[in-house]
Amino acid sequence: MIARRDLLRAAGVVAAGLVAPAAGAGCAREDEGARVRLAAGEVGGFYHAFALLLARAAAGSGLRIDVVATAGSLDNLALLGRGAAECALVLADSLAETPEGPPAVGRVYENYLQFAVAADSPYHGVADLRGARISLGATGSGATAIGEKLLAAAGVTPAEVAVTHLPLRDAVAELTGGRLDGLLWAGGVPTAALNPLRLLDLEPLTTPMRERFGYLYDPVSIAAGTYPNTGAVHTIGVANLLVAAASMPEDTVAALTEVLLTHADSLVPAEAAGTQFLDARSLIGTGSVPLHPGAARVYRRYHG
Repeated sequence: MIARRDLLRAAGVVAAGLVAPAAGAGCAREDEGARVRLAAGEVGGFYHAFALLLARAAAGSGLRIDVVATAGSLDNLALLGRGAAECALVLADSLAETPEGPPAVGRVYENYLQFAVAADSPYHGVADLRGARISLGATGSGATAIGEKLLAAAGVTPAEVAVTHLPLRDAVAELTGGRLDGLLWAGGVPTAALNPLRLLDLEPLTTPMRERFGYLYDPVSIAAGTYPNTGAVHTIGVANLLVAAASMPEDTVAALTEVLLTHADSLVPAEAAGTQFLDARSLIGTGSVPLHPGAARVYRRYHG
């Protein structure tokens, strides 16, 4: 584990990324304050809900955040890379597979992998899904890559399942209509769209995932009663990071970091259960991802 002070020291040397700033990114007339486009996620998901709360909290500090709805982590990194956004929410494992990835502003919460099936489905584990029709996240979401890893960890080959990639609401509609047997969603709990469904227990895959694909996959639990048809479920968590273009002005990133630190309690969507969301003490826990110098400056002032 990397010590907090080592993280801060590393943040002072952020490698030049492949991210180009959008015209005027972080720059505006003095009476307008800075303006940032934040690549979030699907409407109805917790990425998007969190981003809207962050935008509302930032408005009081003179920082304008425009929330951009997307398919998820991979889509967000692509937008950041081509200068169509200045900040993005991404799964830590999606970022780990991106060479010269952007620096972090902070670790904001834990995403829970949720493999849902119909309440009366005969499937009880990923290894049971041979021959099934499943959606592994929307195209452009981090769930697409994680889904492939889950199947591999369970010993299921791509040829043994019929895989599609649908947005969450479409996947739920297909599943409840009997045209899909299961869907994978990576997000907070509970996610309202999953309420009619039952979650598979992913505990048997936690160790294989960590052994084959690295330490980023955490054993986590969803409490009984979180979803109507589901008791306590063991699943896998992946840290979610707020990242910024390496070229984003330090003062703008510092202002954004201040919002995270001083408004942590107001950045939890009302429907959230448990403690998977933003904690001011864990923001700095970005693992091997270096902090943006603007964020590191603020954390040093607060934490030394």
